[in-house]
Amino acid sequence: MTVKVLADYRGRREAAVGLAGEQSMFPAGLSNDSSRTSRRSRRIDATAAPVPQAARDLLADAGRGLGRAIRATDAADRYAAAHLAALRAAAAVLAARARPVRGRRGSAWELMSKVAPEFSEWAAFFAAGSAKRQAAEAGIQRLVSAREADDMVRQASTFLDLVEDWLSRGSAS
Repeated sequence: MTVKVLADYRGRREAAVGLAGEQSMFPAGLSNDSSRTSRRSRRIDATAAPVPQAARDLLADAGRGLGRAIRATDAADRYAAAHLAALRAAAAVLAARARPVRGRRGSAWELMSKVAPEFSEWAAFFAAGSAKRQAAEAGIQRLVSAREADDMVRQASTFLDLVEDWLSRGSAS
């Protein structure tokens, strides 16, 4: 099953989600349509605001975490690694757009909904999986099925693609 997820991920990276404003950035509006153009072939807008180094580093960490999730053999480990990769991508969004405010508390998902409302449905989706990720990290294996782990890897992959696209468009400013 991990091989299929890896193939799905590679296919998604090769035919990355190209959002040109006409498609939703939400989980329900996405498909694995390989006819989309590759983001790699598009040029980054030269007029876009520069992306903070912290955001680029966090997104790179998220990509490495997703790679760990794809290689994991245990469903709970796969789920936890994919969810953490998505959390790092959310941190990249926050690093790019959020401004520090004293006393402001909340999870990364809550903050992301406030500073980047275009990702609010993604934030709700990943926030709902936080308890399951924490249980998986604590060693409670029975709470995560292989299907759930594979689904989390696919959703995290899509989310990372969207965040990367968002950052490259200069939406962070």
